[in-house]
Amino acid sequence: MSTPVDTLPDSVREVYHERLNHLQALEAESLYIFREAVAEFAKPVMLYSIGKDSSVMLRLAQKAFFPGKIPFPLLHVDTSYKFTEMIEFRDKYTKEIGAELIVHRNEEAIADGASPWKLGTQNCCGALKTRSLLDGLAEGGFDAAFGGARRDEEKSRAKERVYSFRDGAGQWDPKNQRPELWSLYNSRLRKGESIRVFPLSNWTELDIWLYLYSEQIPIVPMYFAQERDVVVRGGTLTIVDHTTRLLPHETVEKRMVRMRSLGCSPCTGAIASEADTLPKIIEELITFRRSERENRAIDHDEEGSMETKKREGYF
Repeated sequence: MSTPVDTLPDSVREVYHERLNHLQALEAESLYIFREAVAEFAKPVMLYSIGKDSSVMLRLAQKAFFPGKIPFPLLHVDTSYKFTEMIEFRDKYTKEIGAELIVHRNEEAIADGASPWKLGTQNCCGALKTRSLLDGLAEGGFDAAFGGARRDEEKSRAKERVYSFRDGAGQWDPKNQRPELWSLYNSRLRKGESIRVFPLSNWTELDIWLYLYSEQIPIVPMYFAQERDVVVRGGTLTIVDHTTRLLPHETVEKRMVRMRSLGCSPCTGAIASEADTLPKIIEELITFRRSERENRAIDHDEEGSMETKKREGYF
């Protein structure tokens, strides 16, 4: 009987075996972090972005508390600009695994027409993501929020600790972080303060894909290459969907593309790719030398834009 490993290309199988013990060590550390946080905090929640990192987080949370259910809800901040396939996957998958899902939207900003075209990407992100996230956490009374940040994903995220302290306004000060010696996490909070917990801190993008493959974890189909309608905008392949506003000179064309990361549809570009299976994605990733988030507009508004958003309370 064949195993998933038998279907891997030779180059990927070699990497998979090299990293198997490494993946087991990462998994063990993440399970420990989940259990530690649940034991220490009164009301934790998991931030659920629907992306590949969130899918790994969900599987780790299931394992950490098996045979019980995941003992905290998932919070998805819905900007109203997520791809339709993401929302369909969110609703179907969370129902299948029996997770409690909370969807929070900044309805006032949405009703006021908040959009990247009206406000610019930075202000739009502030209204539809940061404000909505802070309001959702406050309304739920959550004192700890699990997030899927990885240190290799974006430079400001490399400054975070596993337990990342937030003040009473939900804001982060990178110069006022608590040390974590010998994996000892400081969970002491004053009233109104909270902690963001990052169980994937020591994972890389390649680790995530190898784990998705080894565990056969479902992910949003947009990660797999297929022919899609796109427009080429500023060198970025923008997928055409219900939110797309075509400029006068733009024409829709079909390209073989896939998403490397998922976000709001107006601000997240696709990449040209033929990788339509997990082994092909892993094989493709091994050769990549470009940033995972190079097609995310919110990371490039200005120098240090992601760190600015995180200081304001984003993620």
